[in-house]
Amino acid sequence: MKYTLAVLVENKPGVLTHISSLISRRAFNIESLTAGYTEETDMTRITMVVEAGDEYELQQVVNQLSKLIDVIKIIDLTGQDRIHRELALIKVKATPADRAEIVNIVEIFRAHIVDVNKETMIIELTGEESKIDAMCELLKDYGIKEIVRTGRVAISRAPISAKEM
Repeated sequence: MKYTLAVLVENKPGVLTHISSLISRRAFNIESLTAGYTEETDMTRITMVVEAGDEYELQQVVNQLSKLIDVIKIIDLTGQDRIHRELALIKVKATPADRAEIVNIVEIFRAHIVDVNKETMIIELTGEESKIDAMCELLKDYGIKEIVRTGRVAISRAPISAKEM
């Protein structure tokens, strides 16, 4: 099963490396990993999706992460009421004959065309993984040249911050 963890860490060089190497040493697969600044300049939030067989295996990951000195807090967002999104940039072949059809697909998915040239278009799409997968499936017929995806970011809908949880 896939689990979404929000890990608050001190904003220091090497912290992300320590976390990812700890998880890989334990033979867990990281499905996605995103990191960025938070509302506090000395803290970074890492959102990771890990594959674990069950809750016990997940707890092993959490316990190991908790032992790292730079980890402030770990929140399992998997079962919580949350919002999660991913960003994708998709470069697709776009002949003049196909452009109108591609624009229609982009509008249906509420995506944005961020670049156009003679041979390709670059589309920006934000949403759940299934939405991005569905759009990619439709665009395959036109020829996808390249896809870049950020990985999942997630936030709890609770009225308190992750640090207060």
